[in-house]
Amino acid sequence: MTTIQIRIDEKTKRQAQRVLDALGLDMTTAIKGYLKQIALQRGIPFRFVTENGLTPAEERAILRASREAKAGKNVSGPFMSVEELFEDLEK
Repeated sequence: MTTIQIRIDEKTKRQAQRVLDALGLDMTTAIKGYLKQIALQRGIPFRFVTENGLTPAEERAILRASREAKAGKNVSGPFMSVEELFEDLEK
């Protein structure tokens, strides 16, 4: 047997503890289960997402596109109607 120590902010620990309590699990059992799943699946057993439900890469792409649009890069239009927009998209 070995010991692992982790550092986590109090808010995250408290929120996770509430969920685990509702599931009838203690923190140690949950973490052991997580590590066993990593070993069994040879990878992270779930998709990492931000609080917006996006992967970090998706979120970065949206932020980059937003900055480009604000700078006038990679932007077409303006469109006077939805029809003009769809015509441009079909090109």
